[in-house]
Amino acid sequence: MNVIKSRKRPVSHHAMGTALAAVLLPLAAQADNVAPPPADAKPATTVEVKGQYENAFRAEHASSPKYTEKLLDTAQTVQVIKKELFEQQGALTLADALRNTPGVGAFFLGENGNTNTGDAIFMRGFDTSGSIFVDGVRDIGSISRDVFNLEQIDVLKGPAGTDTGRGAPTGSINLVTKKAQMANAASASLTGGSASQKRATADVNRVLSAERGIALRLNVMAQDSDNPGRDVVKNKRWAVAPSLGFGLNGATRVHLDYLHVDQDNIPDGGVSTVGLPGYTSPDRARPFIGEARPVDPKNFYGSKNDYDEIKADMATVRIEHEFSPTMRLQNVSRYGRTKQDYLLTAWLASAANLLTPVPTDPSTWTVARSTRTVKDQENKILTNQTVLTTDFTTGTLSHTLVTGLELANEKQITYGLTGLGTMPAANLYHPNPNDPVTGFAPRRTGAYNKGEIDTQALYLFDTIKLGQRWIFNAGVRAERYEGDYTVVALTNNVLVPTHFTVEDTLVNGKISALYKPTENSSVYAMVASSRQPPGASFTVSGNVNSAQNPIYEPQKTTTTEIGGKLDLLRQKLSLSAALFRTEVKNEVEQDPVDLQWYQTGEKRVQGIELGATGAIATNWLVSAGYLYQDTSVERGRAVTASGENSLTYTPKHTFTLWTSYDLPFGLKIGGGARYNDKLKRGTDGAIGTPAYTEDYWVFDAMAAYQVNPKFDLRLNVYNIGDKEYVANINKSGYRYTPGAPRSASLTANIRF
Repeated sequence: MNVIKSRKRPVSHHAMGTALAAVLLPLAAQADNVAPPPADAKPATTVEVKGQYENAFRAEHASSPKYTEKLLDTAQTVQVIKKELFEQQGALTLADALRNTPGVGAFFLGENGNTNTGDAIFMRGFDTSGSIFVDGVRDIGSISRDVFNLEQIDVLKGPAGTDTGRGAPTGSINLVTKKAQMANAASASLTGGSASQKRATADVNRVLSAERGIALRLNVMAQDSDNPGRDVVKNKRWAVAPSLGFGLNGATRVHLDYLHVDQDNIPDGGVSTVGLPGYTSPDRARPFIGEARPVDPKNFYGSKNDYDEIKADMATVRIEHEFSPTMRLQNVSRYGRTKQDYLLTAWLASAANLLTPVPTDPSTWTVARSTRTVKDQENKILTNQTVLTTDFTTGTLSHTLVTGLELANEKQITYGLTGLGTMPAANLYHPNPNDPVTGFAPRRTGAYNKGEIDTQALYLFDTIKLGQRWIFNAGVRAERYEGDYTVVALTNNVLVPTHFTVEDTLVNGKISALYKPTENSSVYAMVASSRQPPGASFTVSGNVNSAQNPIYEPQKTTTTEIGGKLDLLRQKLSLSAALFRTEVKNEVEQDPVDLQWYQTGEKRVQGIELGATGAIATNWLVSAGYLYQDTSVERGRAVTASGENSLTYTPKHTFTLWTSYDLPFGLKIGGGARYNDKLKRGTDGAIGTPAYTEDYWVFDAMAAYQVNPKFDLRLNVYNIGDKEYVANINKSGYRYTPGAPRSASLTANIRF
């Protein structure tokens, strides 16, 4: 019975010595012609040591109990980003860590007058922000997630409808948290760097009772940093994450986990695209605007009093029980609550808002800051998940059957606010964030949007092995989805309520076949489906042109994938290649003849993804990936501002690489490269703004030195070429977020 879940825990010197003694002493006795023990002597204790090599970058398994096989034998593109990788890079947020998987990132800045907050992640052509999970449970709330309490990040590409229910058409992201273990360990880190970066973390694990298997782990984090490429923007947060384990050395294990996060940030509304490649004038009567020089990418057009305050709490009870070596049960209960209070002074450099008092003197030009954007929102989730895994045989077939029941209640309420005050127009080239805010007295108006989603789901996965070569997998999930929404709008000082309901039973399936030419290789084919009903992201609408109108059927997705995987160099290096196609149907489109709206739209994403993770040679680690995506609107209107038949915020070519090498005298050196092809933005009638952003390469470097076994220093240098690039752009193209310029951080890691 395997009760130690982590493969990373080193074998103790005592255990190693015992094992060596058990093997070597009998040999020594034979070599010295020592007489064998008497017949009535008690047999010596046999110590069996089993291990599987796993380096700091390469993982063998995804964390979900629904994925019972090794990654090598999983018929799907699944990338596991381990903490050792993103810690080497000095990554602090989920968005930073996801740079290790190609084509996944925060490419979309937001709609007009609104800036996305939190992890606005796109994957394979579609928004995946609503498909982020923590230990298999959906994590709601538009917050920026820190990695201080993460063991690994599982990126599952392809439809996740069978695995996780409603969600994005092209995959999901699962964050695996640190948990109490049966080993005493303690570490801390202190980081300082560019833009007044200050950060401290600590990770302490203590065995409270070795006999009863009780352990306590505590992770804490505090950070107060500016942004190296932006004025005024601030990232300030602290968090605490205790984990208490019981029975960790037995058949029944219980983890009690808690996470509290407190953020007090100054949000970033972006920079004007004036002067960028592709920019012309938003006003045909003033063509000279198109000849203006770019603004300073550090410019901040909001107010220094803007804020993004977040409080998040998550309490989890996880129970695992092994009835026998062939039957295992896992039950997870969670209550989560996220509260966000947000104010951003938004702006829009349209023809009406961009004033040019002296056309020949750009220093006189101004942009109106007429939109004070707010979010007063609370999200709650209460859920219970039960998974039973059973191994059995039927004739010549070996089965691993995973059955599960999920119950969830999710709530969201967003309040309307007034009394937000006004600010004078900002100078386009020298905005002043200290300009006074007049009439600032925020209060709720009585208007609100409220939604409640109840979900009951049953699922079944059967992994069937035929001999040593064939592995088949089939899964089905039936999910009862019920959404109840109330929108109370303030119209002419009168509160007007509107009520919506959505209910449906969503059925999704996945089937695959995998063949193993050798023990360390596989080729496979997979097909899977997903459904996304209206209102799934707590957004509903009565407009007939909106897919969030409850009158419409769920969006339907089908993905097919064929691929191969290979473990080389004694399973130290894992290679993967996959061809995929995702088709999304039931998109809402307007008929050009009768001007009515129908669910006839269809979009497609297809491409190839390559990956390599692990060790190339002794002390040489690598993580690399390449993704080519060909996207198209098969039926429906063009969605890009350039009019091209493709999808927005989806670079055609992306590449990511990180590698490190341990030198013999305690020095580790490393570096990475990232390439993103151009981003095509959405279309909303904006005039003069860039239709797409240019492609770019960014290079990073790292050097770490181990002073002694308990202390090391790590220097990270980011964007060593000081490349200027667009990290993301909003739908209208008036605003963008500049990529971070060259910066550096120094981290001291201490082990106790």
